[in-house]
Amino acid sequence: MKHLLLLSAWCVGVCAGAAGQDAKKYPDPAPMTHDMSEFWTPQPKIVTPPDMDNAVVAPPSDAVVLLGLKDNAISEWVNCEEGKPVGWQIENGIMTVKPHSGSIRTKKDFGDFQLHLEWSAPTEIVGESQGRGNSGVFMQGMYEVQILDNYQNETYANGQAGSIYKQTPPLVNACQKPGKWNTYDIIYTAPRFKEDGSLQSHGRITVLHNGVLVQNNTMILGTTEFIGFPRIVAHGKGPIILQDHLNPVRFRNIWIREL
Repeated sequence: MKHLLLLSAWCVGVCAGAAGQDAKKYPDPAPMTHDMSEFWTPQPKIVTPPDMDNAVVAPPSDAVVLLGLKDNAISEWVNCEEGKPVGWQIENGIMTVKPHSGSIRTKKDFGDFQLHLEWSAPTEIVGESQGRGNSGVFMQGMYEVQILDNYQNETYANGQAGSIYKQTPPLVNACQKPGKWNTYDIIYTAPRFKEDGSLQSHGRITVLHNGVLVQNNTMILGTTEFIGFPRIVAHGKGPIILQDHLNPVRFRNIWIREL
Protein backbone atom coordinates (compact mmCIF):
# COMPACT_ATOMS: atom_id res chain seq x y z
CA MET A 1 0.00 0.00 0.00
CA LYS A 2 2.88 2.36 0.88
CA HIS A 3 4.44 1.75 -2.51
CA LEU A 4 1.12 2.43 -4.22
CA LEU A 5 0.71 5.74 -2.37
CA LEU A 6 4.23 6.82 -3.28
CA LEU A 7 3.67 5.84 -6.91
CA SER A 8 0.37 7.77 -7.01
CA ALA A 9 2.02 10.86 -5.52
CA TRP A 10 4.86 10.60 -8.05
CA CYS A 11 2.37 10.32 -10.95
CA VAL A 12 0.43 13.37 -9.74
CA GLY A 13 3.65 15.37 -9.47
CA VAL A 14 4.85 14.33 -12.91
CA CYS A 15 1.48 15.05 -14.52
CA ALA A 16 1.24 18.45 -12.85
CA GLY A 17 4.76 19.27 -13.96
CA ALA A 18 3.99 18.15 -17.50
CA ALA A 19 0.82 20.24 -17.53
CA GLY A 20 2.81 23.24 -16.36
CA GLN A 21 5.41 22.69 -19.07
CA ASP A 22 2.70 22.33 -21.73
CA ALA A 23 1.06 25.57 -20.60
CA LYS A 24 4.33 27.44 -21.06
CA LYS A 25 4.38 26.47 -24.74
CA TYR A 26 1.46 28.80 -25.51
CA PRO A 27 2.21 32.53 -25.59
CA ASP A 28 -0.33 35.06 -24.40
CA PRO A 29 -2.78 35.90 -27.19
CA ALA A 30 -2.34 39.21 -28.93
CA PRO A 31 -4.77 41.94 -27.82
CA MET A 32 -7.90 42.29 -29.91
CA THR A 33 -8.18 45.03 -32.49
CA HIS A 34 -11.37 46.51 -33.92
CA ASP A 35 -11.05 44.74 -37.28
CA MET A 36 -11.15 41.28 -35.67
CA SER A 37 -14.92 41.56 -35.21
CA GLU A 38 -15.66 42.99 -38.67
CA PHE A 39 -16.69 41.02 -41.74
CA TRP A 40 -17.07 42.46 -45.23
CA THR A 41 -18.74 39.64 -47.13
CA PRO A 42 -21.37 38.94 -48.13
CA GLN A 43 -22.53 42.52 -48.64
CA PRO A 44 -26.27 43.09 -48.14
CA LYS A 45 -28.29 43.44 -51.33
CA ILE A 46 -29.08 47.06 -52.26
CA VAL A 47 -32.77 47.96 -52.57
CA THR A 48 -34.34 51.28 -53.53
CA PRO A 49 -36.56 52.46 -50.67
CA PRO A 50 -39.58 54.77 -50.99
CA ASP A 51 -38.97 58.50 -50.56
CA MET A 52 -39.44 59.45 -46.91
CA ASP A 53 -38.84 63.22 -47.04
CA ASN A 54 -42.55 64.02 -46.75
CA ALA A 55 -43.73 60.75 -45.24
CA VAL A 56 -43.77 61.96 -41.64
CA VAL A 57 -45.30 59.36 -39.32
CA ALA A 58 -47.24 61.18 -36.60
CA PRO A 59 -46.96 59.70 -33.10
CA PRO A 60 -49.96 57.71 -31.82
CA SER A 61 -51.90 58.93 -28.79
CA ASP A 62 -50.06 56.73 -26.27
CA ALA A 63 -46.54 57.59 -27.47
CA VAL A 64 -43.92 59.52 -25.52
CA VAL A 65 -42.63 62.21 -27.89
CA LEU A 66 -38.85 62.50 -27.57
CA LEU A 67 -38.42 65.02 -30.38
CA GLY A 68 -41.49 66.79 -31.72
CA LEU A 69 -42.01 68.07 -35.24
CA LYS A 70 -41.90 71.71 -34.14
CA ASP A 71 -39.59 71.54 -31.13
CA ASN A 72 -37.03 74.30 -30.67
CA ALA A 73 -35.69 72.97 -27.39
CA ILE A 74 -34.08 69.67 -26.44
CA SER A 75 -36.19 68.97 -23.37
CA GLU A 76 -36.30 65.15 -23.24
CA TRP A 77 -32.55 64.57 -23.52
CA VAL A 78 -29.40 65.11 -21.45
CA ASN A 79 -25.72 64.71 -22.23
CA CYS A 80 -24.36 61.24 -21.51
CA GLU A 81 -21.56 62.92 -19.58
CA GLU A 82 -23.13 64.02 -16.32
CA GLY A 83 -23.16 67.75 -15.78
CA LYS A 84 -22.26 68.56 -19.38
CA PRO A 85 -24.86 70.53 -21.38
CA VAL A 86 -26.49 69.16 -24.52
CA GLY A 87 -24.54 70.85 -27.29
CA TRP A 88 -26.59 69.59 -30.23
CA GLN A 89 -28.39 72.18 -32.33
CA ILE A 90 -32.17 72.22 -32.78
CA GLU A 91 -34.44 74.27 -35.00
CA ASN A 92 -38.00 73.62 -36.16
CA GLY A 93 -38.00 70.07 -34.87
CA ILE A 94 -34.67 69.09 -36.47
CA MET A 95 -31.86 68.17 -34.09
CA THR A 96 -28.30 68.05 -35.44
CA VAL A 97 -25.26 66.41 -33.89
CA LYS A 98 -22.61 68.93 -32.93
CA PRO A 99 -19.34 67.01 -33.30
CA HIS A 100 -17.31 66.62 -30.10
CA SER A 101 -20.21 67.79 -27.91
CA GLY A 102 -20.98 64.26 -26.73
CA SER A 103 -23.67 61.64 -27.14
CA ILE A 104 -27.10 62.27 -25.62
CA ARG A 105 -29.57 60.06 -23.77
CA THR A 106 -33.21 60.22 -22.81
CA LYS A 107 -34.04 61.41 -19.31
CA LYS A 108 -36.40 58.46 -18.98
CA ASP A 109 -35.48 54.77 -18.97
CA PHE A 110 -37.33 52.12 -20.96
CA GLY A 111 -37.81 48.34 -21.11
CA ASP A 112 -39.67 46.82 -24.07
CA PHE A 113 -40.76 49.38 -26.64
CA GLN A 114 -41.67 50.46 -30.15
CA LEU A 115 -39.42 53.31 -31.34
CA HIS A 116 -39.77 55.55 -34.37
CA LEU A 117 -37.04 57.95 -35.45
CA GLU A 118 -36.01 59.75 -38.61
CA TRP A 119 -32.44 60.61 -39.53
CA SER A 120 -30.51 62.17 -42.39
CA ALA A 121 -26.84 61.93 -43.30
CA PRO A 122 -25.12 65.20 -44.30
CA THR A 123 -25.73 66.34 -47.88
CA GLU A 124 -22.06 67.19 -48.27
CA ILE A 125 -20.19 63.91 -48.57
CA VAL A 126 -17.15 63.83 -46.31
CA GLY A 127 -15.16 60.69 -45.54
CA GLU A 128 -15.78 57.07 -46.45
CA SER A 129 -16.74 53.78 -44.86
CA GLN A 130 -17.37 54.34 -41.13
CA GLY A 131 -16.24 57.97 -41.37
CA ARG A 132 -19.26 59.08 -43.41
CA GLY A 133 -22.58 60.06 -41.84
CA ASN A 134 -22.00 57.93 -38.74
CA SER A 135 -24.17 57.88 -35.63
CA GLY A 136 -26.13 55.23 -33.78
CA VAL A 137 -29.19 54.60 -31.65
CA PHE A 138 -28.69 52.48 -28.53
CA MET A 139 -31.40 50.42 -26.88
CA GLN A 140 -31.19 50.72 -23.08
CA GLY A 141 -27.85 52.44 -23.57
CA MET A 142 -26.14 49.15 -24.47
CA TYR A 143 -27.28 47.72 -27.81
CA GLU A 144 -26.62 49.76 -30.95
CA VAL A 145 -28.49 49.87 -34.21
CA GLN A 146 -26.04 51.51 -36.58
CA ILE A 147 -26.81 54.80 -38.32
CA LEU A 148 -24.53 55.36 -41.32
CA ASP A 149 -24.52 56.85 -44.80
CA ASN A 150 -24.33 53.61 -46.75
CA TYR A 151 -25.44 55.05 -50.08
CA GLN A 152 -22.71 53.96 -52.52
CA ASN A 153 -20.39 53.72 -49.53
CA GLU A 154 -19.13 50.23 -48.78
CA THR A 155 -18.14 49.24 -45.27
CA TYR A 156 -18.03 46.01 -43.26
CA ALA A 157 -21.38 44.23 -43.46
CA ASN A 158 -22.00 44.07 -39.72
CA GLY A 159 -21.37 47.81 -39.42
CA GLN A 160 -23.82 49.00 -42.07
CA ALA A 161 -26.92 51.10 -41.47
CA GLY A 162 -29.55 48.90 -39.88
CA SER A 163 -27.04 46.43 -38.46
CA ILE A 164 -26.90 45.30 -34.86
CA TYR A 165 -23.44 46.79 -34.61
CA LYS A 166 -20.63 44.24 -34.96
CA GLN A 167 -23.19 41.42 -34.62
CA THR A 168 -25.83 41.07 -37.34
CA PRO A 169 -25.79 42.84 -40.72
CA PRO A 170 -29.03 44.17 -42.20
CA LEU A 171 -30.97 41.88 -44.52
CA VAL A 172 -30.65 44.54 -47.23
CA ASN A 173 -29.14 47.99 -47.72
CA ALA A 174 -32.13 50.37 -47.82
CA CYS A 175 -30.28 53.68 -47.45
CA GLN A 176 -31.43 56.94 -49.00
CA LYS A 177 -29.07 59.33 -50.75
CA PRO A 178 -27.16 61.76 -48.50
CA GLY A 179 -29.39 64.61 -47.36
CA LYS A 180 -32.59 62.57 -47.72
CA TRP A 181 -34.57 61.42 -44.70
CA ASN A 182 -34.42 57.82 -43.48
CA THR A 183 -36.85 56.22 -41.04
CA TYR A 184 -36.24 53.53 -38.45
CA ASP A 185 -39.12 51.66 -36.86
CA ILE A 186 -37.83 49.43 -34.11
CA ILE A 187 -39.62 46.80 -32.01
CA TYR A 188 -37.42 45.87 -29.06
CA THR A 189 -37.80 43.18 -26.42
CA ALA A 190 -35.30 43.61 -23.61
CA PRO A 191 -33.23 40.70 -22.28
CA ARG A 192 -34.37 39.06 -19.06
CA PHE A 193 -32.09 38.16 -16.17
CA LYS A 194 -32.46 35.84 -13.20
CA GLU A 195 -32.17 37.02 -9.60
CA ASP A 196 -28.51 35.98 -9.53
CA GLY A 197 -27.76 38.17 -12.57
CA SER A 198 -27.40 35.31 -15.04
CA LEU A 199 -29.12 35.49 -18.41
CA GLN A 200 -32.64 34.11 -18.67
CA SER A 201 -33.38 35.17 -22.26
CA HIS A 202 -31.63 37.28 -24.89
CA GLY A 203 -33.04 40.56 -26.12
CA ARG A 204 -34.62 40.60 -29.57
CA ILE A 205 -35.13 43.33 -32.13
CA THR A 206 -37.02 43.96 -35.35
CA VAL A 207 -36.02 46.94 -37.51
CA LEU A 208 -37.67 48.46 -40.57
CA HIS A 209 -35.46 50.90 -42.47
CA ASN A 210 -37.53 53.16 -44.71
CA GLY A 211 -40.34 50.63 -44.39
CA VAL A 212 -38.07 47.77 -45.49
CA LEU A 213 -37.42 44.89 -43.08
CA VAL A 214 -33.71 44.73 -42.20
CA GLN A 215 -33.80 42.88 -38.84
CA ASN A 216 -36.43 40.20 -38.27
CA ASN A 217 -36.81 39.36 -34.57
CA THR A 218 -33.02 39.18 -34.39
CA MET A 219 -31.38 37.88 -31.23
CA ILE A 220 -29.09 40.42 -29.57
CA LEU A 221 -26.03 38.48 -28.45
CA GLY A 222 -24.97 41.01 -25.82
CA THR A 223 -23.45 44.47 -25.65
CA THR A 224 -22.36 45.95 -28.98
CA GLU A 225 -18.61 46.50 -28.69
CA PHE A 226 -16.23 48.39 -30.99
CA ILE A 227 -13.34 46.18 -29.88
CA GLY A 228 -14.08 42.70 -28.60
CA PHE A 229 -17.12 40.51 -28.57
CA PRO A 230 -20.58 40.85 -26.98
CA ARG A 231 -20.78 40.73 -23.20
CA ILE A 232 -23.72 39.69 -21.05
CA VAL A 233 -24.34 42.39 -18.45
CA ALA A 234 -27.36 42.21 -16.15
CA HIS A 235 -29.40 45.42 -16.11
CA GLY A 236 -32.86 46.87 -15.73
CA LYS A 237 -34.53 49.57 -17.78
CA GLY A 238 -32.21 51.95 -19.62
CA PRO A 239 -32.19 55.08 -21.80
CA ILE A 240 -32.24 55.59 -25.54
CA ILE A 241 -28.86 57.00 -26.61
CA LEU A 242 -28.07 58.91 -29.79
CA GLN A 243 -24.39 58.84 -30.65
CA ASP A 244 -22.04 61.70 -31.41
CA HIS A 245 -19.65 60.02 -33.86
CA LEU A 246 -18.24 63.36 -35.06
CA ASN A 247 -20.59 63.66 -38.07
CA PRO A 248 -23.43 66.25 -38.23
CA VAL A 249 -26.24 63.72 -38.65
CA ARG A 250 -29.75 65.20 -38.33
CA PHE A 251 -32.73 63.76 -36.45
CA ARG A 252 -36.45 64.53 -36.38
CA ASN A 253 -39.77 63.05 -35.26
CA ILE A 254 -38.65 60.66 -32.51
CA TRP A 255 -41.30 58.93 -30.44
CA ILE A 256 -41.57 55.78 -28.36
CA ARG A 257 -44.33 53.48 -27.11
CA GLU A 258 -43.69 51.34 -24.05
CA LEU A 259 -44.83 47.73 -24.52
